[in-house]
Amino acid sequence: MPEQRATSPYDALLLLSFGGPEGPDDVVPFLRNVTRGRGIPEERLKEVGQHYFLFGGVSPINEQNRVLLEALRKDFAENGLELPVYWGNRNWAPYLTDTLREMTRDGRRRVAVLATSAYASYSGCRQYRENLADALATLVDEGLEPPRVDKLRHYFNHPGFVRPVAESVLASLADLPEEVREGAHLAFTTHSVPVAAADTSGRVEDHGDGGAYVAQHLDVARLIADTVREETGVEHPWRLVYQSRSGAPHIPWLEPDICDHLEALHGAGAPAVVMVPIGFVSDHMEVLYDLDTEAAAKAAELGLPVRRSATVGADERFVGAVRDLLLERAATERGRPVERCALGALGPSHDVCPVGCCPARAPRPAAAGADSPYA
Repeated sequence: MPEQRATSPYDALLLLSFGGPEGPDDVVPFLRNVTRGRGIPEERLKEVGQHYFLFGGVSPINEQNRVLLEALRKDFAENGLELPVYWGNRNWAPYLTDTLREMTRDGRRRVAVLATSAYASYSGCRQYRENLADALATLVDEGLEPPRVDKLRHYFNHPGFVRPVAESVLASLADLPEEVREGAHLAFTTHSVPVAAADTSGRVEDHGDGGAYVAQHLDVARLIADTVREETGVEHPWRLVYQSRSGAPHIPWLEPDICDHLEALHGAGAPAVVMVPIGFVSDHMEVLYDLDTEAAAKAAELGLPVRRSATVGADERFVGAVRDLLLERAATERGRPVERCALGALGPSHDVCPVGCCPARAPRPAAAGADSPYA
């Protein structure tokens, strides 16, 4: 294989995602998996499950991952990468442990992992690494010799992630009535997390007010807002806002909430809003419910025109970015010089999470980092 397409030392790619229910009977068991160890009452799980029941008990995330999986396999084949692509979830079938067991039995010895979360945070990075460590420990207990796993770097500022989102924002603006288009505000949304988790996200040197989590989202929002200005000649006001809060009321979480923000914008006379879910890779349940259902209903109540831009999904540029990330990491592992693609002010992220990066709520082993028990 030519050097620029060499995937060695990797012999497989693992698409690692959150997972979601695929029918009404799956909803509560799925939510039990998500909240295991937190003591969430069954009644609360059934209440949260109503979001899924509005959509027939089916989360779109698994089907979206199937589409992405096939797009990756097709792209790899077309670009001469002879590398199998597997898929495993943290919270629903196909479960991560089952997939890693299959990979082990298929003889895979070195696996690159793409998590469907683009940013640094406990829930978006380290928790995936903890789940990897749990799965590897299970395989060791079964007498298997699991592969080494390496998580690909954060890709929030890769052109293949940023540019499709920017183009979608332009399309959403163009879809607004002409009389409100120029004055439209951009509301960049992402998952709210506890303030304490945000402040300790990223490397230790990145800890502080909002940590790497907020800084990375702000960098992407600026990139997209700048692209919109360059393409349209209009400076649209924008703000980073949050959605999908799920914690106890007494614990501070990142704010403002998208619905509160829509109310504030309407009160200030904003003529229209484009909601931009930069924190999400695909249009899964938190996009469909929290934005397309709940926030859209709030906007309708206010009489505020809104549009919601698309996530990257399986856009061919994002698929190409995954290939770039894989080849970049493979070259680095072989000791080859490599150009790392990154837009904005923050530059490319680290390959290996250092000690103290996005610390756990309680000490737990995490794979694919400097503190991994699995070298």
